[in-house]
Amino acid sequence: MKVVSFYRFLDLPEPGEFQSDLQRVCEQHRLLGTVLVAAEGFNGTVTGDGESLRAVFEWIEARLSLPAPIEGRWTEATEPPFRRMRVRLKKEIVALGRPDILPHKKTGTFVPAEEWNALIENPDVLVIDTRNHYEVEVGSFPRAVDPQTDSFRQFPEFAKELAKTSPDRPVAMFCTGGIRCEKATALMLELGFDEVYHLQGGILKYLEEIPPEQNRWDGECFVFDTRVAVDRDLAEGGYVQCHACRRPLSAEDIASADYREGVSCPHCISDLDEDRAARLRERQRQVELAKERGEKHIGPR
Repeated sequence: MKVVSFYRFLDLPEPGEFQSDLQRVCEQHRLLGTVLVAAEGFNGTVTGDGESLRAVFEWIEARLSLPAPIEGRWTEATEPPFRRMRVRLKKEIVALGRPDILPHKKTGTFVPAEEWNALIENPDVLVIDTRNHYEVEVGSFPRAVDPQTDSFRQFPEFAKELAKTSPDRPVAMFCTGGIRCEKATALMLELGFDEVYHLQGGILKYLEEIPPEQNRWDGECFVFDTRVAVDRDLAEGGYVQCHACRRPLSAEDIASADYREGVSCPHCISDLDEDRAARLRERQRQVELAKERGEKHIGPR
């Protein structure tokens, strides 16, 4: 089963109409996943057989008269990492809280995977991981700065503070699939940074293209589906996810007394009220009953 992540920043004059059409086409081809649609473009991860995925991409390219084919990041999974197909209308396809920032109008310099190592090994370059803190904990590049954000909407505050101290320093930015760092570079240019770079295709493209002996990635890469994380070979990694807070959990987290499968983990136990805990316990009970019957529990995701 193929899993593909993709996005494109562009002017989309009728996003609502495109959303409903894309939902219909994806369902016709029996795809599963999530695609976000906004006036600034589209962003999604979907799964299905390769022929169906390529057919949907061709439909999007023709429907929007794209000047270049969609370049997705392709991986494989033994089971569907999504439970349903959802095409959702949003204000932004990546939630920076700045819909006025338009990367297809002005953005940083793309750096292909094969040139990335040389850039981040330059000590004069400030390397910034634009992902959330819980993603950085799973893995990152050497020397990368962790902005300590819990959501991408917090990144502008980090960027504003950085602009006060390091506006003249070259900046190299990266994220999972390229979309967050692309929008972040547009923000950095607005804040006055002159030399701004970002990893083309993101971490997943880097892991796909760079051979093991040259691979500088340390750890696993968090992904927003049921695989939780992938390793350097893009195979499903060794993390599970807390159902309550969605944080990736290591073997050490799972061994903690605060970990209760489907209910809590060491990261969220202190914030979990009894009403929510009771709902989560009941959901986990239903999951276990479904397993005993040889069924899959289909619940909210």
